Amino acid sequence: MRWFLILLCLCGAGRALADEQAVVCFNYGCMARQEVSFAEARIAELGQRLGLADTPIAERAILAQVVGQMYRWAGEQSPIHADRPGDFLDDAVHGMMDCIDHAETTTGFLHLLEGRGLLHFHAVEPIRRRVRWLVSQHFSAVIRDVAGEPPGQQFVVDTWFGEHGDPAVVLPLEDWLDGEGPNVS
Repeated sequence: MRWFLILLCLCGAGRALADEQAVVCFNYGCMARQEVSFAEARIAELGQRLGLADTPIAERAILAQVVGQMYRWAGEQSPIHADRPGDFLDDAVHGMMDCIDHAETTTGFLHLLEGRGLLHFHAVEPIRRRVRWLVSQHFSAVIRDVAGEPPGQQFVVDTWFGEHGDPAVVLPLEDWLDGEGPNVS
């Protein structure tokens, strides 16, 4: 009986300390997908950083950094480390990411953080699309403020604009829908 209890505890501990898996999309339009793993120690590090946030504004600032870090770790295990800002600098390299790849990957990362209870002031929302000039469209991950005044404001978490692993651009959804964000193509 004692060995059974020890085995049961070890199995439970293994589950509690299990690595987290996420899928990264790349090669434009999620033409390729690869599973990456985040070690428990790395997830704990992200949790400590996010735990420093005492307001929704602070959580968004930290979240921008955390998402960039997750991309750097994912790039150690996948070809997305070769991605460049926007679309025109990618030069058809394996691992290039368009905004669809970024939106899907970032949303997956955000769901991982949310599932671990690491987001205290925000909830993950469905991916949003903006269309400008009838032919130009852009996609992004979205979070919703659940604690601010007033609650419910949505923000994009957009990693497409910067170099691989740079902090995400986080800005109000309304501004993003109006075309706000760094000027890259």
